[in-house]
Amino acid sequence: MIKIGILGSTGRVGSLLIDDLKNDTDAKLSCVHVFEKIEKILPQDTIITNDINVLFDESDVIIDFSTPVATETLLNAVVEGGKRKALVIATTGFNKHQQNLLLEASKLVPILYATNMSLGVAVLNKLVALAAKTLRDFDIEIVEQHHRHKVDSPSGTALTLAEHAASARELNLDEVRVSGRDGQIGARTKDEIAVMALRGGDIVGRHTVGLYNDGEFLELNHTATARNTFSKGAIKVAKWIVKKDANLYSINDALGL
Repeated sequence: MIKIGILGSTGRVGSLLIDDLKNDTDAKLSCVHVFEKIEKILPQDTIITNDINVLFDESDVIIDFSTPVATETLLNAVVEGGKRKALVIATTGFNKHQQNLLLEASKLVPILYATNMSLGVAVLNKLVALAAKTLRDFDIEIVEQHHRHKVDSPSGTALTLAEHAASARELNLDEVRVSGRDGQIGARTKDEIAVMALRGGDIVGRHTVGLYNDGEFLELNHTATARNTFSKGAIKVAKWIVKKDANLYSINDALGL
């Protein structure tokens, strides 16, 4: 039985991870790390801690749906604290230092990092790359929609989709990305890739990648209708990565895409 620890257990997806693991036949919840009181009813033998070292000691693999600051603590425990357990990280909004820390930690332990744990989004990334490369003269516009409480913008998923599109066209996303338009900005440039964000209500997540040309357009869309789409995906890849060698993996690696 694989012992899974959770960082970010009081969040929306963290709560769903707890529920999903209650009925899992291959893995069990072993430990939850909390910064505040947890209201969720946990299995009787689950350890509750605010010590990152205990989280590592009691887990075979840790699933992280937290915040960039909390993830930084997790990664520092690997790089500076010598902790050696597999990690599944789904936190978004990293700064440059945190991105570099992720790379350093992946040299020591297996880490699967994905901005979206949905299996459907993993396939969408592949489709976007294929479409962007094949339809080279089409304009690319990406729109993402999320609930009013989401704090980062654009979403990590939208940026990942844009990265796949830019890479397929051998472009540097930082040089061609546009995330807002206002005023007399002039005509759209040829290589421009727009990533726009909408926020409102309780939208779980919707991403649309449009490829537009004169006379025709193609839109690829993914809509998440339930948050346990992400928790179930995270548990699936946690079972896969727990016995892998140190490296930085993507969800595509886990799915064989």
